[in-house]
Amino acid sequence: MNIRQYINLITLFTLAIIFPVSSFANNVVTEIAQYVSPLNIPSSPKAFTYMPDGTSYLSLSNDGRSIIKYDLLTGNEIETVINIDKCRGEKIGSIAGFQLSSDATKMLIYNNVSPIYRHSFTAKYYVYEIKRNMLTKLSEKHEFQQSPIFSNDARMVAFVAENNIYIKKLDYNTEVAVTTDGRYNEIINGIPDWTYEEEFSNNTSMAWSPDNTTLCFVKYNESKVKTYSFPLYMGACNPKQEYEFYPGSFTYKYPVAGETNSKVSLHSYDVETRKVKNITLPDDNIEYIPRIYFGNATERLIVPTLNRAQNHLEIYSVNPKSTVVKSIYVEDSKSWISPETYETIKFYNDYFILTSERSGYFHIYQYSYNGNQIRQITSGDYDITSFYGIDLQGNIYFQSTANGPLNRIISKMDKKGIISDLSPREGYSIASFSPSMNYFMLNYSNTSTPPVYKIISTKGKEIRIVESNSEYAQKHNNLPQTEFFTFNNNGVTLNGYMIKPLDFTPSKKYPVIMTQYSGPASQQVLNRWKLDWEQYFAKKGYIVVCVDGRGTGGRGLDFKSIVYKKLGHYETIDQIAAANYVASLPYVNKSQIGICGWSYGGYETLMAISHEASPYAAAVAIAPVTDWRYYDTVYAERFMLTPNENEDGYDNGSPMKKAANVNCPLLLMSGTADDNVHFQNTLEYVAQLQANGILCDMYIFPNMNHSINYCNGRALVYAKMFDYFNRNMK
Repeated sequence: MNIRQYINLITLFTLAIIFPVSSFANNVVTEIAQYVSPLNIPSSPKAFTYMPDGTSYLSLSNDGRSIIKYDLLTGNEIETVINIDKCRGEKIGSIAGFQLSSDATKMLIYNNVSPIYRHSFTAKYYVYEIKRNMLTKLSEKHEFQQSPIFSNDARMVAFVAENNIYIKKLDYNTEVAVTTDGRYNEIINGIPDWTYEEEFSNNTSMAWSPDNTTLCFVKYNESKVKTYSFPLYMGACNPKQEYEFYPGSFTYKYPVAGETNSKVSLHSYDVETRKVKNITLPDDNIEYIPRIYFGNATERLIVPTLNRAQNHLEIYSVNPKSTVVKSIYVEDSKSWISPETYETIKFYNDYFILTSERSGYFHIYQYSYNGNQIRQITSGDYDITSFYGIDLQGNIYFQSTANGPLNRIISKMDKKGIISDLSPREGYSIASFSPSMNYFMLNYSNTSTPPVYKIISTKGKEIRIVESNSEYAQKHNNLPQTEFFTFNNNGVTLNGYMIKPLDFTPSKKYPVIMTQYSGPASQQVLNRWKLDWEQYFAKKGYIVVCVDGRGTGGRGLDFKSIVYKKLGHYETIDQIAAANYVASLPYVNKSQIGICGWSYGGYETLMAISHEASPYAAAVAIAPVTDWRYYDTVYAERFMLTPNENEDGYDNGSPMKKAANVNCPLLLMSGTADDNVHFQNTLEYVAQLQANGILCDMYIFPNMNHSINYCNGRALVYAKMFDYFNRNMK
């Protein structure tokens, strides 16, 4: 052993004494696992599908072998719709999920699910005919399928396999190819590319006409989109033995800001003639087609479109047979068009409903199919956050911030415009309405009440409690409580919450951890149940604080859009102001304030600790964006335009450009298989720190994605964060 090896051995031995890592990990990881996903999740009703009658629903059995029909009002079992051990035809081992046809005569059953991206997957699909108790393969030619959809008469199913669209004609047990040009990493038919799936929340790009004669679809030509690759290792979480000695790779198309997107085109397929028609939209500036719908008529395909800057929305009505196109709605914004406007349109026989924030707040508007505004349904200085629909009597149902941005209320507006609340005004309510809109399932919680699920009539009568979470509430009845507060930052009132230790004493001085997300239109300060790492940290002596700065949601367009073309600017000012406000409190140790965040929150963490006025003693950034030039086109350009159009904005909002200013201990954590915020962000940032002679710490998760949620990953993330703040702030 030479002297260098001897010194290294002594150093490692000394560190092991000072920091007993294994005993720390065994204790804290086990303890914190009870507070984070998946063990922190309260009970909820099993996933269910309403039957068309509106008084019953279907749900998968616990053993995954049956689908059972229940009475909505009593919760009693009505009948077993399918038992895979007793049905005729194909024999399968289990059911992972199902889709019901609109006439409730058939179901698509699937298993052997293989994830693609965050939402998409392939699976083995089967068609189940309920009356005949018959289960058959969806396709004899393709073992795995993606995004199948029934025709409205349930006699056909359109699906995608290997980037091409096929139609299974169930009456004749035949399969027809709609497209043949699909190729991996070149042409995609009927399903979105990565960017559309991630940023437009879309998992299918097909639509059946109401008369079942036409299938319309979007084609994505991604041949000119640049390819992104990252390595795959064997790892220990679901190990990939094939990469034990030589790493593999994952390769896909990912357009970063300013680069070429998939070229999208619109098409219709005539079922009888088997001919595909190209539909030409009249505006050459159309960059995105985020959705396609049929507006309750075969001659009315509704096509929302966006320019590249996403500040011009134009909705077209298209006759898919004649290919005649008519513009029926146009909206322009001085910042960006929020996705809620075009992602949640609802269609009725003579009109359609959408929400728009062009008045300064999200409100509900009614339009004819000729493009004429019939009326603005809601108004006021609050946001409509969900539009649920209109019943046969003309009552309108929605969720809103009418009692302030911290709360969500379910309300009904009658034909006279009178609004009545169907949920408590304090707290957070979500509704799932039956098809007839006579009943809905209410999911209600607040900061001290775990979610309670109830069936409520739209007349306001409580029918039954589906899930009370009483045992969960009893188990967690001794948690540190959430307290809301506000403070003024140069004339702007900001909302925050604070979680103090159970044994809080005002005469003591406590360390503080500031947590935030800060992304445009996001919201963390809400009056709803949340059990997570914050409560564990508070139990261990920290005060945890979260503040929603400018750019976040629930407070109207002006508050949100101030960050346009300046990501990281106002968010940083507000987070530092929040830290300074907290430092002024008599029970806070102002020299022990840390900051942390995940994804956009990780980005803002790096921005805040790079500011000249940074007051932080330590920081933890998880899966952070470190330059918007590394991120995808749709998200980055929605708020920043392209790098060529807004070079100063990208430079000023880049942690990479500010790495030399970091002045506190920093821990970075990332997954190496993050297909959203690439690990490259972390590595390039560390390179900048190194170039400036600045130290940092890293904890890396091999083969983990953006969520780091496999194999106890969340517990490890927050145990490491707890350890890091303990070492640097206590």
